[in-house]
Amino acid sequence: MNLDKVVAGFFIILAMTLNFGFWYGDALDVNMHSKYELFAAIVVNLIATILKLGDKTQIGSVLIATSLVANLQLILAASIWTVYGTEQSIDPHIFGMIVSLSGGALLANITSVILYIGDTLKSKR
Repeated sequence: MNLDKVVAGFFIILAMTLNFGFWYGDALDVNMHSKYELFAAIVVNLIATILKLGDKTQIGSVLIATSLVANLQLILAASIWTVYGTEQSIDPHIFGMIVSLSGGALLANITSVILYIGDTLKSKR
């Protein structure tokens, strides 16, 4: 068992599940989405990106690209939430945009997990 692969896989999958946890629910209901879960998704996505930097293969380049996309969208979502106010005063249109950005990041995370699984299955023992 390769401990590096276990740790990288853990953070890649955790990034996806945290992102899903934030994204899931009514896009216009701010009470169904936790700002702390969004923050955790950002932190774990950044850790997953750092862990992918050591991979010098072509698939590694694509994995890094998916992580950068997810990071960008999650950071944009958090920035918009910060700029446009608290949970009590945020416009539903703006909050829908925040949840949509996290949905885009979720798709990037899903792509990353699929590529990671494919690379793992392809690797020789």
